[in-house]
Order: sequence, then C-alpha cells, then structure tokens
Amino acid sequence: MAKNLVIVESPAKARTLNRYLGKDFEVTASMGHVRDLPKSRFGIDVENNFEPHYVTIQKARKTVNQLKKKAKNKIVWLAADPDREGEAISWHLAFLLEPASKTIQRVTFNEITKTAVLAAFEKPRIIDMNLVNAQQARRFLDRMVGYNISPLLWKNVARGLSAGRVQSVALRLIVEREEEIDKFVPQEYWTIAAHLASQRKEEKRKVFESNLDRVDGKKPDINNEKNALELKAEIEKQSFVVSDINTSKRRRKPQAPYTTSKLQQEAYNRLHFPAQKTMRLAQSLYEGVDIGAEETVGLITYMRTDSVNVSQQALTDVREFVGKTYGKDYLPETPNKYKAKGRAQEAHEAVRPTSVERTPEVMKSFLSGDELKLYDLIWRKFVASQMTEAVDEQLSVQIQAGSRFQFRSTGTKNIFPGFTAALPDAKPRKKKKDGDEEGPDEEEPPNKNDLPHLKKDEPLDLKDLNGAQHFTKPPARYNDASLVKILEENGIGRPSTYAPTIQTLVFRHYVTRKGGALHPSDIGKTVITLLKKHFANIIDYQFTAQMESELDQVEEGEYDWKQVLKEFYAPFSTQVDAAKDTMENMKEPPKPTDYKCDECGKPLVIKRGRFGEFLACTGFPECKFTKSIPTGHKCPQCSKDIVKRRSRRGQIFYGCSGYPDCNYATNKLPEEENQQSSDKDGTSESSATSSSQPESKNDSQSSGQ
Repeated sequence: MAKNLVIVESPAKARTLNRYLGKDFEVTASMGHVRDLPKSRFGIDVENNFEPHYVTIQKARKTVNQLKKKAKNKIVWLAADPDREGEAISWHLAFLLEPASKTIQRVTFNEITKTAVLAAFEKPRIIDMNLVNAQQARRFLDRMVGYNISPLLWKNVARGLSAGRVQSVALRLIVEREEEIDKFVPQEYWTIAAHLASQRKEEKRKVFESNLDRVDGKKPDINNEKNALELKAEIEKQSFVVSDINTSKRRRKPQAPYTTSKLQQEAYNRLHFPAQKTMRLAQSLYEGVDIGAEETVGLITYMRTDSVNVSQQALTDVREFVGKTYGKDYLPETPNKYKAKGRAQEAHEAVRPTSVERTPEVMKSFLSGDELKLYDLIWRKFVASQMTEAVDEQLSVQIQAGSRFQFRSTGTKNIFPGFTAALPDAKPRKKKKDGDEEGPDEEEPPNKNDLPHLKKDEPLDLKDLNGAQHFTKPPARYNDASLVKILEENGIGRPSTYAPTIQTLVFRHYVTRKGGALHPSDIGKTVITLLKKHFANIIDYQFTAQMESELDQVEEGEYDWKQVLKEFYAPFSTQVDAAKDTMENMKEPPKPTDYKCDECGKPLVIKRGRFGEFLACTGFPECKFTKSIPTGHKCPQCSKDIVKRRSRRGQIFYGCSGYPDCNYATNKLPEEENQQSSDKDGTSESSATSSSQPESKNDSQSSGQ
C-alpha cells in the first residue's frame, strides 16, 4: 500500500504525475476547490474582523470524504498549481485532512516533467499564507460586491443579474466604447493617387502607385468631391519628376516569450481563439499529453503567469537549438533579456515549451488540431525570443508634380529574416463595418510594394490619376484581444481572471459576440448606467487598479489583508444603504401582444429578463408558461415558428421552436440573407466585408437550445 498521497486539482494532472512517482505514491484529484463561502448567505462576519464561515462545497463532499479515508496515517503532498488559487486549494485541503494525515507537505512546479516534479518533491515547503491571504482578500471583496449589489439589480432591472468587482469594470469599458461609436460622426475626406511609370525602356512597364503627400508644402485637406476634382484637374497638367530617394534599414527586435495576457491576445489575433478557449487548450498542454511509448508529459510550463523569466537550462537548450537549426547568423552573441512590467511574479517562468526539441512537427501526431495550433504558437514565440533581429530595407520615393504638388511612394522588403524565420509576421486582419474588428496588436508584416528601380531627377509618365472618397471610422469595438490588452494596461484584474471575466459577461448576456466583437446588450447598458450613478468608485478604473495593487502587496507580505477589507467595506456599505433607497427602477413594463398562452389561454405579454425579451403568461404566478418571441418566419423542416436564441458562447442564432424534436437552426433570417447579398452587390467595401462567417448548424444547435 502506498505510504504517500499526492493531491492535485484535475484527473489529467493526476494521471501524468502517477507515471513519475512510483508505487509508494498514490496520486488523486480534488477536482478544484473543496471549501468556499456558503451560497445561501453572506458568510463573512464583518463585526468579528471579517471572520469567514467556510463550508465544504456540496459537489465536493463525496470527494472530501474519500480524501479523508485515503489520507489516514499517510504523508499528504499537496501539489496544486503554483499560484494564489492553488495555494488556497492546498490550505483548505490541509485544514480538512490534517486530523487524519501523518504529515502534510506542499510542493510546486512550473512544468509537469519528470525532472521538475521529482526535484519539487525533494524540496517541499510549508503553505505560503501570503498567497492564501491574497486569494482570500480577492474572494471576500468579490463576495462583498456581488452579495450586496446583485439583489439591487434584481429588484430594479431583472432577476438573475450579477455584479462583480472586475467584471463590472470590463463591462463599463465595453459599454463606453459603444457610446463612443454611437456618438461618432463620420468625416468625409479624399485621397488622390497617381499611377506612374519610368520613361526608361528597361523600367517602362512597371507601373506603380504614388499618393499625394503635400500641397504647397502642407498635408492635403481634401474634404469634398469638388475640391478633389479641382486638384485632380490641376495635377493632370503637371510634369512628374523623382525629387528624392531615401533608403534606410529598420531593425525589428524579437519579443519576450508569452505571459498569460500576451498569449490570449496573440492566440485571438493569429488563431481567432477566444480567451477562454486559449486557456482551456493551454491547461491541457500543461497538465500532460501522451506522446507515445507510455510517456505522458506536460508540453508547456504553467500558463497563468505575468513573468517573462526563463530558466537557465531552458535558455541554454533554446540557444543550442537555434544555432544548429537556423545557423550562427540567427543566434545573438549573448542571450536576449526581457523585463516584465509592474509587479510580476519573478519566481514563475514565461509560458514556454518544456522541451524545445519537441517541435510542432514532432508533436503533430499526438495533439488535436487546435492543441497543435496553440502549441505551435507558444513554441515559435519562445524560439524567436532568443534569435537575432529581423532587418528590413525601407525605400521612400518623393515625386514632384509641378511646383505645388508632392507625391510619395514607400516600399519595404525584408533583407534578413532573423527571428521571423521561426515566428512569421502576423497577417493583418480585415476591419469590418463599424470597426467591429481590430487588427493584430503586434507590428504588421513589411509592405511588399514592388517599386521599380528609379533614379533621382528622372521624369515619369502619368498613366492614371484617381480620387477616392473615404470616411473616418469610429473606434473599434473591443474583442477578446483588445479587451485583455486594455485591462492589463490599466492594471485591472490579474491575467488569470481575464478569460473567466469575458466568459461571465457573455454567459450573463451582458454582451454578445458578433463577428468576434463584443457588443453590450440593453441589459448590460442599463446595469452600467445604475452602477456609474450609485457605485461610481467600484467601477472606477483607477480605484480597481489600486485594489489590485493592494492585493499584490498582500501576496508579497507588505500589506495586511484584513486591513484591505476594512478600508473597502466601510464606505462601500454606506453606498449600499443609500442605493437601497435611491436606485431607480429600470424594469420595463410588460408589452401586450395578440398571442395566447399554450397552457391556460390567457394573453401573453413581452417581458425582459437577463436573457433578453420573452413571452410570459399574464396568469403568473399561477401559470408560469413562457416562450421565445416568434420571428414571423416558419421552420422550413416542420413549419413551426422560428425563434431567436443565444448560444452558450453568446452568439445569436435562430432555431425551431419545436426543438429538440426539430433541430433546424440558422445564423440569419431570410431578410438578413437578402441584406447581405445586397451589400455584396453594392459599391461599399466596408459593407461587403462586414458579414461574419456563420456558425455551423451543429455548433449553434448544440450550444444554444
């Protein structure tokens, strides 16, 4: 019988460790947290120095009883993840198991490889109460906000709503961006482009484009068609001459290996993965993958980190790999060094492959398609971080047209790939109507304009001169990548909270995803209106960032966690008391309809809930019948009403009201399909590129009905 019991969070992690530790160790999973504040009451004794009343989570009771039996007279090794949550899980387990166990040890590792795990078991430690207290402080603050504000929202907006300390700030960002877009007034402007060619025989066929850059030495301000046509008519009379040619080199440095937030941003920009999907895939890669010959290993280091550190061994390995794979010209003389922003946990490492020799090509047969895509991205980023700079040649050509007009052409070509040999530049993403999508946060790849070989003072032939009308665009709506970026820049939340925060906003139907962009719902807008009026400081960006800084100080042992709670709760409770009396009732009165109840025959009315509008019986509460609002269209398969639905991912789709007997679903109603066709036939480029790719029928149906 095993003398040691090792407890981790998940069965996948348990299976991996089980293969490393031998017959004297039994590895089992707690399935996450085992104790928490009670669901049915506040659970924090404010008058008694914020003493918590923890209870065993209902779904964990069976697991806890099994763990107590297994721990009897054994050495218990708590091997939860190396962060605040992992430390808190270990602390709660220790409290429950200490009476039965022989002794309790805490072990941590940043990567799940045999070497790292065995080394961790050689150096166990005690539970770090600074980490535990930082987690407790965050949990208590979230409980205070949610437990006190949510009932006010139920009373004045709709039942089932919630407020959160970080969640509400993220929602405010999304709502305020939508307000900017609504207020935006497009401004007309015109550009003029000349299509030119050299008069020299050897270059004559190479027509290139040059844009009007200066009029009388100033940037052109062409704001209507009349001005554009007048300038065009005058320019067509001029002679074009190359006035200046400038060639320069630009060096682009590689970036650090991934932190959690940067991984979420680039996985969205490059792979179109929402933050939640990125973290789920990363968890799988971290906990262990079967790579054949009965070997299971974690392929990446711990994925919740804000550090850019890399172990000395990993640094040595990657430099050796770069030298032998890409050549000495791609290996810098000394290792590239990076510094994290703010209070990074320097004991952690960046997200990197546990072995650089496990290339994506080698791992291809062991990973799913999406796992391979994410692993490939992490691997390439890490290898690129220890490579030389990329070098681009930039060419700028100034062209004079008469005495008043100056045109400019630029071209860029890469003359040495450097780190881009491992991590190619991201392709710019197309922007959609109303700025729904943003491009990559990193630099766009070099422009591949192929300019002819020109000489200074040589004359050019004008082949064509075009004027184009444009309108300024509103700021882009947030997507997963840009929201994570601004949250991190403002110090709001922690990297580990970003994905669940976005997921909560979607799940609570405060926002919907449309083509990747996050659109606030009417409910979301109403919630922010009330919170800004009655709890302005709670959703203030600087206040939330300051709270995050204080939690970091608790983790570092510089601040007492109970003091953080005291300073927050006193003014907050005063605001809550005031809001109970003054918060406006924003519930919309029911709207009458001609529909009758399927069960009792009474009229149905339109009500608004957390999921949007729905039909409800006027006989409530005696009759609780509800249904979705018909769209006026019939199902092509069974002729029942088509109704609007929402998937678990927050996507709007339309499905048959006869579900589950009828599985028909579509992303667009007939009039929307017709509008899309009309847009494609029109002249507006923005309209033609605005429609998002529909989900498959299986995706939408399985997610939403």
